[in-house]
Amino acid sequence: MNTRAKKLPPVSEISVVVLALVVAGGVYLAAHLPKHTSLAFTTFTVVAAAVLVLVNLVLLTRLTGFAWKTFFQVAKWTLFAYAIFAAALEYIFVKDGVRGSVLVLMSATIVIFAVNLPIHFGFTVARYADN
Repeated sequence: MNTRAKKLPPVSEISVVVLALVVAGGVYLAAHLPKHTSLAFTTFTVVAAAVLVLVNLVLLTRLTGFAWKTFFQVAKWTLFAYAIFAAALEYIFVKDGVRGSVLVLMSATIVIFAVNLPIHFGFTVARYADN
């Protein structure tokens, strides 16, 4: 059965919310560096984004008749590209002297960002591909 003919879960929509959360939390925290600021907002955005990424993974595991080959082909190369991007950002934070809880939150934000986009791109392309 063609996946366009059946209703798919809101993986793309959830991915966009995850992206908004990690960008908001990361920008908020980075804007306050090197001063000390409350970590509550960024902690909330990281936890919420991580939960939504897990929700997306569960939704994906329940799909049948999906173009998995296309999904993994797109997701694999997207993950490769964003892993390089994430490693560069991590290096910059460490080199700039970011330490402790702030580094943990920034690292979590980067990891969630780098994992979320391959899911988003892979799903978006595969939903229109033929099996």
